Amino acid sequence: MQLVLEKRAERSGTIALVSPLIAIGLTVVTMVILFAILGKNPLLALHAYFIAPLTDGYSLQEIAVKATPLVMIAIGLSLCYLANAWNIGAEGQFLIGAVAGSWIAVKTQGTDAGAWVLPAMLVLAAAAGALYALIPAICKVKFGASEILTSLMLVYVADLFLDYLVRGPWRDPNGFNFPTTAEFDPVATVPLLIEGGRLHLGSIIALLVVAAAAILLGRTIKGFEIRVVGAAPRAARFGGFNANQLIILTFAVSGALAGLAGIIEVAGPIGHLQPGISPGYGFTAIIVAFLGRLNPLGILIAGLFLALTFIGGEQAQIAMKIPLDVTKVFQGILLFYVLACDSLILYRFKLSFPNRQVARGTH
Repeated sequence: MQLVLEKRAERSGTIALVSPLIAIGLTVVTMVILFAILGKNPLLALHAYFIAPLTDGYSLQEIAVKATPLVMIAIGLSLCYLANAWNIGAEGQFLIGAVAGSWIAVKTQGTDAGAWVLPAMLVLAAAAGALYALIPAICKVKFGASEILTSLMLVYVADLFLDYLVRGPWRDPNGFNFPTTAEFDPVATVPLLIEGGRLHLGSIIALLVVAAAAILLGRTIKGFEIRVVGAAPRAARFGGFNANQLIILTFAVSGALAGLAGIIEVAGPIGHLQPGISPGYGFTAIIVAFLGRLNPLGILIAGLFLALTFIGGEQAQIAMKIPLDVTKVFQGILLFYVLACDSLILYRFKLSFPNRQVARGTH
């Protein structure tokens, strides 16, 4: 007797809907085992991760703050993935957007510049992110290079470039030799929504991005083109859709959203440019995109859930001395289970009896 995967005659709509829930459930079970191995009470650990942050008003704000870049980046990535274009370098586009937008803040520091500074930072960051994303897209279209590898390698280029700037020409002379720029002027920071907290205008921008993506995918020809090119490339060619142009477009939009998220993070919660501005938002957003079924509303929910793991991980570290890296382990396991469960959309398990079939063949 063997357990084999058999291809389904058609996609399973039911599995497509419940797959993320199955993946979350399996991840929780795995984390319970991991907590037990670490010598921690699994119930207390799960409470610290998933319940405690929801009982405090400040933690709820922090969840929204963490979810903002995750949702914005994941929306852009979902457009790429729906079009069968694999942008893995959103982390680099996030960093380049942060650098480009911060250039205006650094150059206008202490000059009493007007209200134009923040909008200019947002526009420049989005443009820089889009241009940076176009590098792997053009390499893919013109030379057939793997967009997965090129976009991923550019992450390290962006990270090292950021590190050079804050340790060199942009370093604050009054910063006690720390690798950071001076604090941004008020005109170069994202306005807060709640006094005394960190919830900022970027959260509203993220919601607008979700709404725009839902309209794009559900009510426009371009959204239909994205879905057709990704799901049925041959039919798309017969329909006159240009897959190469769509790769360029989706990468540009994805990079723009990642770059915009980068400057919102720097000009919002952080307030200056420094190394380590991202705890891996660009990579975690890949999990958010797939957990949300590449659907804008699903991505919003998934983004809040992953943000909860960030905040819960910090609380578990303080309350139970659980290493913060366990949060990254959690997210990696979740991605593994999401992809594994998604295979059940096209395949199903079936018991096979090869010995019985051989016996029948001999007769």
